[in-house]
Amino acid sequence: MMYKYTYVKILSFIFPIIVLFCSCKNESKGSEYVAYFGGEVINPNNTLVLFCKDNEVIDTLKLDKNNRFFIQFDSLAPGLYSFKHEPEYQYVYFDKNDSIMVRVNSKDFDESVVYCGRGGEKNNFLMELYLKNEKDKNKMFDVFDDNFEAFSKNIDTTYSNTKSLYKTNKEAIKWSEGFDVYAKAAVDFSYYSKKELYPLIHKIRTGEDIIEKLPANYYSYRSTIDFSNAELSNYAPYVMYLSNMLNNMGTINYHNHFTENDLALKTNINKMKIADTLIKNSKIKDNILNNIAFTYLLEDQNMANNQKFLDCYKKISTDKSKKNEINTICSAIQMLKVGNSLPEVMLVDVNGKKVSSTTVARPNTVFFFWTESAKSHLEAVHKKVTVLKSKFPHYNFVAVNLNDNQEEWQKALFNYQFKAATELHCPDFDDIKNKWAINKIHRTIILDNKGLIKNAFTNIFDSHFEDNLK
Repeated sequence: MMYKYTYVKILSFIFPIIVLFCSCKNESKGSEYVAYFGGEVINPNNTLVLFCKDNEVIDTLKLDKNNRFFIQFDSLAPGLYSFKHEPEYQYVYFDKNDSIMVRVNSKDFDESVVYCGRGGEKNNFLMELYLKNEKDKNKMFDVFDDNFEAFSKNIDTTYSNTKSLYKTNKEAIKWSEGFDVYAKAAVDFSYYSKKELYPLIHKIRTGEDIIEKLPANYYSYRSTIDFSNAELSNYAPYVMYLSNMLNNMGTINYHNHFTENDLALKTNINKMKIADTLIKNSKIKDNILNNIAFTYLLEDQNMANNQKFLDCYKKISTDKSKKNEINTICSAIQMLKVGNSLPEVMLVDVNGKKVSSTTVARPNTVFFFWTESAKSHLEAVHKKVTVLKSKFPHYNFVAVNLNDNQEEWQKALFNYQFKAATELHCPDFDDIKNKWAINKIHRTIILDNKGLIKNAFTNIFDSHFEDNLK
């Protein structure tokens, strides 16, 4: 197995709570049971751990002086939960009477998660599946270039190996049927996603439209899928699969008479209409519609098409709440129109001093974004800026670090010694996300010779990017 668990190393931090566990009886109240959740965060980013169900915070747990947390639930329904230590999160599944401890290092979050206690073994296996799928995903891009036979052999072999691992652990751990829903989904939907992505990515990377070469039964697995499975409504492998499937099904192949903007509009409206037809569970449907909307609205902007898209979205979506983030994104997009001033956000300089974005948003300024967790991007974007600075010396380039804590950011600056840009750190991602509509590091914002927005939705790696600077 790829993930070894060394419980001896973590015994010291859980020992005081093990004593408590051992003294507790398996009490029940009706059909609900006492449950415990606790653990330790190494190198914490902040003092809080959020315990959540279906993206809603159930409890906010404060770390003590030893960076530990603990809570007892007198009534906790069995099911899939998550814990968050911003900006990261992971799943944890509770059966009746489970008493689960977790240890995690915020600097290497997913790879460091280890569970123990009653219920820990099955959760460690779920983490093993997650890490295996992530590692496999990172190897897939070259495989998408392959012909159908080579591609199928590769993914079928991986799927067979993962299923064997799943069956072995299911027999050994003897987990509940409730947990099995998620373990099996992690196995199956990773495989199904690859099949949905293949014709799309193969065409992008090779130029070959392979759809007509696929066997007639290529998508036969779709008939086995419950597109309205409420239990999986917030489970990432399932939601990601549905998004990949809709990207595939919604593709418009005969589009020579459409402009690029109109094609994007028609494709995304097509995806929403297919989702409306296939998905009957309103919660799942709204999650998928929101994913489609986020992706579409944060590409290069065409305000007229945005309104057409939103009109369709509002007709189909059942999420009318004030918390609907699409409304927040739309409001931000309206503020980022060409000719507007860039909304103010607070940033931090290398000395830890607060800096208003308005003081660096000078005429002819380019804002770009990076995070230390995406090393290939941070290196590539800074190299690109070095080249651009030599070509356009009158431009002011501002690098904004996202999601890292200040210590990690300063360490990265020391290691890389970037010279071509003013380096600043964003301490409040929600603020910059809501005001500048930032949800991915590839976004770039350009201000004109008056310091007003010239293009707030471009990509520094776009082949036509330099045209914006001329």
